[in-house]
Amino acid sequence: MKKSIVQTDVSNRRVLVRSDLNVPMEDGQISDDTRILASLPTIRYLMEHGASVILMSHLGRPKGKPKDEFSLEPVAKRLSGILGQEVAFIPSPVVVDEDVLRKAHAMKPGQVMLLENLRYRPEEEANDPAFAKMLAELGDLYVNDAFGTAHRAHASTVGITEFLPAVCGLLIEKELKFLGEALDDPKRPLTAILGGSKVGDKIGVIENLIQRADQIIIGGGMAYTFVKANGGSVGNSLLEEDKLEMAKALQEKAREKGVAFLLPVDNKAGDAFEAGCNTRIVQIDQIPDGWMGMDIGPQTITLFTEAIRGAATVIWNGPMGVFEFPAFEEGTRAIAQALAESSGITIIGGGDSAAAVKQFGLADRMSHISTGGGASMEFLEGKILPGVAALMDA
Repeated sequence: MKKSIVQTDVSNRRVLVRSDLNVPMEDGQISDDTRILASLPTIRYLMEHGASVILMSHLGRPKGKPKDEFSLEPVAKRLSGILGQEVAFIPSPVVVDEDVLRKAHAMKPGQVMLLENLRYRPEEEANDPAFAKMLAELGDLYVNDAFGTAHRAHASTVGITEFLPAVCGLLIEKELKFLGEALDDPKRPLTAILGGSKVGDKIGVIENLIQRADQIIIGGGMAYTFVKANGGSVGNSLLEEDKLEMAKALQEKAREKGVAFLLPVDNKAGDAFEAGCNTRIVQIDQIPDGWMGMDIGPQTITLFTEAIRGAATVIWNGPMGVFEFPAFEEGTRAIAQALAESSGITIIGGGDSAAAVKQFGLADRMSHISTGGGASMEFLEGKILPGVAALMDA
């Protein structure tokens, strides 16, 4: 376990917090403030316990240069409104300068400041020690609360820990608790649901989960590579020809470990990758040429939801089909609904799965929705996250 802010005296300290405030923007306006809201427990805890809070984050991909459309100023304004007090914003194109340093050192307990976009500086992603030291000079305690960037070794996630005592915030603490317990000490049976487009992206995750799960459910575009590997006809469905042998090997590993490996039995196919295409229900291994699988079918929905019903812990990463098209959202919606109705622990591994449960209005019925798509994937794969490894142990 990593040391957290709860185990640390933060009173009268300048606390430098790496948050994930990388929110989607449309026409200069924040279109989804989920990440801002997720950062609030740590910010409020620090304010209430007498710390002055210096927030830092990236936004988008400015590629090491200041660009107005990637400024964090709209985030500072939104935070000010939510917290009911001013969040000071210093729009320095170099992120840290003498003015920023002076204002940070003059902060009083309970005050909050937000730095400009860290990725205005190429040194951030290069994990440059000199830039990390400049950031560290702003505070006397470092808190990482950005799980979404914990798999990146950047100046604000790893380099800075060489210069300041480093602990985790409440969000990272929660992520480590839910994901860590699900992998290392889950309530059983443990069911893992994996979807999305490519097997290649999730080979490591599947291999790790075969060692830990009782049941693995495969859906989405990646299922067709397994179906083809098993001798089925998949028409024009998404297919990774170079992963057919790997698909066979993964199923064999699951059999050897006694892990149930569930594939779709039918699907909803379309004759074009378009929202208004013609559709038909076909058996998963009998998709005609000119048609492509775009969602799981009704028999598969029954099979998968019954499997979920019997699980004590469920991890879900990846949709069951092209849920962005209303005609092909039913499978993903059914899985989300099954998790919402589950009496077990339900963990959504970020990314498209998180977007789906929000789209269907079921987010508040999940035990935990991870804020880090890439980070949660690497965690599920069993990889060490540099931004977590760099923090002090409890």
